[in-house]
Amino acid sequence: MIGSKARRDRIVHLATTTGLASVEELSQLFGVTASTIRRDLAKLTTDGRLARTYGGAMALAAHPEASLRQRVGEAFEAKQAIARWAAAQVRPGETLLLDAGSTVGALAHELRTAEDITVATTGLTALQALSDVETVHVECLGGTLRPLSQGFVGPLTEAALERMTFDRVFLGTDGISPEHGICEADLRQTRLKELMARRADHVYVLAHAAKLGRRPFHAWTALGEGWTLVTDDSADPSVLEALRARGVRTVTTTPEPVPVAPRGGDG
Repeated sequence: MIGSKARRDRIVHLATTTGLASVEELSQLFGVTASTIRRDLAKLTTDGRLARTYGGAMALAAHPEASLRQRVGEAFEAKQAIARWAAAQVRPGETLLLDAGSTVGALAHELRTAEDITVATTGLTALQALSDVETVHVECLGGTLRPLSQGFVGPLTEAALERMTFDRVFLGTDGISPEHGICEADLRQTRLKELMARRADHVYVLAHAAKLGRRPFHAWTALGEGWTLVTDDSADPSVLEALRARGVRTVTTTPEPVPVAPRGGDG
C-alpha cells in the first residue's frame, strides 16, 4: 500500500487527467477505506490542490473562475450579435428559461421589447434587466447564490424547475467541447444545466467563439442531439464541424462594431 502523500499526489493526477472521481472509486482503486479518502480530499482541498463537489466527487480547477463582472466586457460585440439572434427566435406567448451568465444577460436586455412572454431565470443579470418590463412576466428560480456567476444553484433551484416546462431554454457556458459538452467550474452548475435542458422543447447554448474547444474546468454537461449552439463568425470551423457530427445545430452570427461617438470641436 502506498503512503498517504503518494496517494494524494495520484488523486490530484487523476483529477487533472480525468476530471472527476468518486470517494467509492478512489477507495477501491487505492485499497483504503472511504473515510481515508475523505480525509485525503479534505487535506487536498485545504491545501488548494482540489475543489470538492457533490457526493465526494472532486474537480481540479485548471484556471481561476472569472467573476461575472470581469466577463461582461469580454467579446462584447460578439455577445450582442448572439443575443440579437436568440431574441429573434422568441414568439409572443412563449415561456422561456434563462441561465445565468453575461451572454444570456445580454439576451435578457434584448427581450425588454418582447410582447407577452414569461421568463424564468436563475440569473441575477436577467432579473435586473427585466424587472421593470410590464409585458414580460418574470419568475425567479431561487436557491443558493454563487457570487462569481451571479446565478442560483442547488436543490431549491432544482425543485422549482420540476414545477415548470418551457418552450425554449438559453444556456451559457465557460467552455464547450465536442467530446465532453458544456464546461463549468462547479458540478452544481452542470447538473442544473442538464435539468434545465430536460424541461424545454428547444435548447440553445450561447457561447462566443473563444469558448469553443475551451476546457478551463472539469465539470461537464453532455450535449444533447438537436441542441443549437449560437456563436459568432470567428468560430473555428473544425470545432463547429465536430459539433455538427454529434447532432448539434450550429448558428454563426456577425458582430457589428460599436459606433464611436464623434469628438466635439474646440469651439
